[in-house]
Amino acid sequence: MELDELKAWLRLTLSPGIGNVSARKLLATFGLPQAIFEQSTTALRQVATTAQTQALRNEPPALPALLETTWRWLNQGEVNGCRRTILTLGDPCYPQALLSIDDPPLMLYLLGKASFMPCDPPDLAQASAMPVPCMIDPQRCLAVVGSRNPTPQGARNARGFAKALVQAGLTVVSGLALGVDGAAHEGALEGLPEGADDQAATLAVIGTGLDRVYPKAHHELAHRIAQHGLLLSEYPLGTPPLNANFPKRNRLIAGLARGTLVVEAALQSGSLITARLTAEQGKDVFAIPGSIHATQSRGCHALIKQGAKLVESTQDVLEELQGLSAWSVAHDAAHSQRGTLDEVSTLLQAIGFDPVGLDALQGRTQLSTSDLQAQLMEMEINGQVARLPGGLFQRLSGA
Repeated sequence: MELDELKAWLRLTLSPGIGNVSARKLLATFGLPQAIFEQSTTALRQVATTAQTQALRNEPPALPALLETTWRWLNQGEVNGCRRTILTLGDPCYPQALLSIDDPPLMLYLLGKASFMPCDPPDLAQASAMPVPCMIDPQRCLAVVGSRNPTPQGARNARGFAKALVQAGLTVVSGLALGVDGAAHEGALEGLPEGADDQAATLAVIGTGLDRVYPKAHHELAHRIAQHGLLLSEYPLGTPPLNANFPKRNRLIAGLARGTLVVEAALQSGSLITARLTAEQGKDVFAIPGSIHATQSRGCHALIKQGAKLVESTQDVLEELQGLSAWSVAHDAAHSQRGTLDEVSTLLQAIGFDPVGLDALQGRTQLSTSDLQAQLMEMEINGQVARLPGGLFQRLSGA
């Protein structure tokens, strides 16, 4: 991208009152942004309002600084094989999957080793000298989303499902948030086969500029995602973590995936926005059921009532996605969810799979308080049981 071209695109995005819809109308009428800013006031008034026309005629004060920052970022070169790229609407490498959503971004900022399909193939003369491309095909992507405050079981489910999905050949899409998102990215990275340089493990759609990582606790995770996948944002560099941006970016998570798996979600969770957008795009929505007593499960249960597919294993997902059910799954997530009762202790059987308190456990097991607490502590240390707020305990998957 040339400097003048970048300047024109940034100016269009910064112009007050010019949203994506108005910008697309201007682009459809006049062509590239450079042409828009060459138009007369009369010509612009045929497409834009008086206020919008006035905004287009005046260069935004923030443009010079943003242009300098973006140009410098774009031309830093590759770092450990990670490329910095800006794709504009109409670019041949712009992901086709986003062109069909209601509000495709004008600009996409990308950081990582992966690229989107389709993209212009390299020159045959240069192909032998180039590394195997790491391509992301939205038809082989699945969004994995959920609560920022999952139960221990929910976090393990997110990680286990994501790992198995990547081992099956898919790319996991999520939002880099705390909780389920972070666990999904971690699981996806774990599932990437060693030496699989042509497969992108995970795609993180973030709600800030790409020069920021939010939350800060995911700084190292974001670095690993770039190494084995892609970070993507529609927001200009320097954009802070504004609350309004995170629900908005959910349309991109839905748009860049074949379907959406909701692991855990409360009734007011942003994950339900992603699920709704997925359904509106005619794609599959999957939900993992949980305890009827857990707030974090109510969103999933609501989705299942509305027609989302109840899933207990990765194979349930692959069978629903036509053409993917034959893919090998090295680790079925059902194994990580369901233990065989014949192989677990009496106490684990008494705990079941719902959160339970000490009094209830004593009633089920007839153990003394000291013996019960000692066994629970040992099981917690061994990773079989998690201690929840309110004095509750929950059996973990695999136990």
